[in-house]
Amino acid sequence: MEAIILAGGFGTRLQKVVNDVPKSMALINNKPFLEYQMNYLKYYDVNRIVLSVGYKNQIISNYFKNEFNSIEIKYAKEDEPLGTGGGIKNAFKKIKGKQAFVLNGDSLFNIDLNEFYNFHKSKNSNLSIALRCLQNIDRFGSVEIDEHNRIVNFIEKKSKKNSGYINGGVYLIKKVFFLNLDFPVKFSIEKDCFEQIYKKEKLYGFTSNDYFIDIGIPEDYKKAQNDFKRFEY
Repeated sequence: MEAIILAGGFGTRLQKVVNDVPKSMALINNKPFLEYQMNYLKYYDVNRIVLSVGYKNQIISNYFKNEFNSIEIKYAKEDEPLGTGGGIKNAFKKIKGKQAFVLNGDSLFNIDLNEFYNFHKSKNSNLSIALRCLQNIDRFGSVEIDEHNRIVNFIEKKSKKNSGYINGGVYLIKKVFFLNLDFPVKFSIEKDCFEQIYKKEKLYGFTSNDYFIDIGIPEDYKKAQNDFKRFEY
């Protein structure tokens, strides 16, 4: 299996604690966050990764080069920011197979990728999203599913709803399906894609209560320093 990691983020909210590297290269116990993601993927036998990079991409390529921990690394560079959707579409051009896992470069959702893949296959899904149940969704907004796990609604941040499922930042997407979607060069995978096509395309949500963290804010970046000590990868 192959994977795409969105590693071009500026890390605007992390500027107070991390201001000289791309957000995905923020150090967690003296190792870049991106290294944990790669080792996580390696654990599930992903052996080829395309990194969607932009801001200070030389820092990433100098560190990981073209191979890391027996994983082949390719780079899909953005001359200007393409948004999460545009970045994924650009990276898919370097994917060899029919589908790929896609991960946000600033969050880790410790799901079983084999179970996620089997779910995706059982639904004959073109696009599946890993969903995490949280008691407080104000910071994230939420995703609603029906009894068949088909996504039926996306709810804005700071709604009156307290608990629910959030987008965990891990996707499984069929290449041909995604490349054939009619979007401009720059677009958001969340706002412009997911929230616009779910009514006409069958998007499915894989639910999990596994460990989740988004290091995009200083509080959770600090929390990750302790949390990550327990990961075998």
